[in-house]
Amino acid sequence: MVDENRHRGFAVDVHPVAEAGVSCWKWTHEDEKGYRMIDPGSLLRSLSGRATARNFHSHVINEIGAGVISGRFPVGSILPNDAALMDEFSVSRTVLREALKTLEAKGLVEARPKVGTKVAKKSRWNLYDPQVLAWCLEAEPDEEFLAGLWQVRHALEPLAAADAARDRTGDQIRLMHYWLRQMEVALSEPQSFCLADFELHRIIAEAASNPFIRALQGVIELSHALAYRSVIAYELPYDLAPVLQSHRALVTAIERGLTSDAALAMVETIEYDRLQAL
Repeated sequence: MVDENRHRGFAVDVHPVAEAGVSCWKWTHEDEKGYRMIDPGSLLRSLSGRATARNFHSHVINEIGAGVISGRFPVGSILPNDAALMDEFSVSRTVLREALKTLEAKGLVEARPKVGTKVAKKSRWNLYDPQVLAWCLEAEPDEEFLAGLWQVRHALEPLAAADAARDRTGDQIRLMHYWLRQMEVALSEPQSFCLADFELHRIIAEAASNPFIRALQGVIELSHALAYRSVIAYELPYDLAPVLQSHRALVTAIERGLTSDAALAMVETIEYDRLQAL
């Protein structure tokens, strides 16, 4: 398929999913400057192999960003000077500076006059940024990070489910059933199942009336990646039928407007993810 976006300077990888009149397209793309964009589901798709950066700018961001998260560039340290980084990555000063600005916006580094670029404290890292979360997954999160991740989901996603039970629209319920169906047909395909699972949670977050809950998208995706990593990346056996059943109960409660039941059902789905991630 030739996508019209290619004629506007976009490089597009399109992943079609269609059923019963529902057409959902997912893609990752580059903007007009060639900067890599992060779209929902990118982290989960990467479990079967690390994605290759599309351009020098993306490559520098990925290597330095992952290096900060992994500890290659320790907190409080000064990055190598521009000349050294330009030589290491074979890029121009302009590309390097743009990459460092992007990393600074993510809270990972900070420019210090007459000192250089310093690795920022962990408290400044933007852990709601999907790319930062992807680097955290790659670096093997520590126990404190994981405890915080599950605590956030337990605190906010049941609220999202209750809000969705109160405020959901007909279109949102239709999409929830659609992604349930995708989970059902993908019981023997863990990566497709995981993506459908994540999309269902994303629709529920969208149905909530709280914009801060909607901002949890990256956190939800990371926790799904942790839960399904052993099944997808290492091809370990896992019975997905109970997970599907818990999500059916969740959607049923939301559709019927049962706020308390929806919140409890969401807790059960989160527990499945947490236990699978151990």
